[in-house]
Amino acid sequence: MPDVSIIIVNWNTRQLLADCINDIKSYTHDLTYEIIVVDNASSDGSQEMVRTTFPDVHLIANTENVGFARANNQAIRGSRGRYVLLLNSDAFVRDQTIAQTVAFMDAHPDAGMVGCKLRYADGRLQPSCTTFPTLFTELLIATQLERLFPKSRLFGTYRMTYWNFNDIREVDVIMGAYMLVRATAIEQLGMLDESYFMYSEEVDWCYRFKQNGWKVYFYPYVEAIHLWGGSSKPVRVEMLIQLYLSRVAFFRRYYGTTSANLLKLIVGFSCLLRIGPGFWYYLLTANAQQRQKHYAFRKLLRVLPSM
Repeated sequence: MPDVSIIIVNWNTRQLLADCINDIKSYTHDLTYEIIVVDNASSDGSQEMVRTTFPDVHLIANTENVGFARANNQAIRGSRGRYVLLLNSDAFVRDQTIAQTVAFMDAHPDAGMVGCKLRYADGRLQPSCTTFPTLFTELLIATQLERLFPKSRLFGTYRMTYWNFNDIREVDVIMGAYMLVRATAIEQLGMLDESYFMYSEEVDWCYRFKQNGWKVYFYPYVEAIHLWGGSSKPVRVEMLIQLYLSRVAFFRRYYGTTSANLLKLIVGFSCLLRIGPGFWYYLLTANAQQRQKHYAFRKLLRVLPSM
């Protein structure tokens, strides 16, 4: 039995995937592991690259994009490790990242999962823990108060931006870019909920873990580089829709229909703030990405009532 089964879900990130696997092999020592890549019908040659360059990696080649949760579950079912590591294809481990987080889990039998420190490509800290979302935290996001006052314990509560991420602590949610999970806990609680196509599946999983007495930890003494959005950049509009579709579903499941409907009102208000006052800015700017963002919020506002 290997110590850890490293699962990477890939969709059209061929070079990032190759770099991700190479970094695992370069920086992971003193433990046994297997790598399982689940490819969601990429069209960029990712499957051929894995077969040719990494013949020791187990490849699950899907013929359609089945989403993040279902793809991870495919690999989890066939995994053999004491721990399962969900690792994004745009996340790159450093020296001893995996070994030290495995050692932490071994020393903390109450831990159901642990995340490590994440950094952007330029070395800046990437906040990688959140509280569970509430109507209050969604209102902070909608009004941009969390961005205006990131060091405030009140306004920065959701993304915990008041914290320097330099100490071990129990948290509500860790980012799915690097999520080391105890296999026996998965056997007890079940795998990721496949009703989420993308986004909120890790929030849901953390919620279920904590409801059943398992702790979720952040471990700061090792790190990974996370580029953020490597596979979702080409479809940013659709990803924004999917983000809120999943968030509304989470609220409906755990907080009730009334809370889900109030969330939609808050998101609608947020869309109006960005569409109205920002209209002339987005119209006149030459930045295509900003124009796409304006279009994304207009589309989100249109589909919000049906969520």
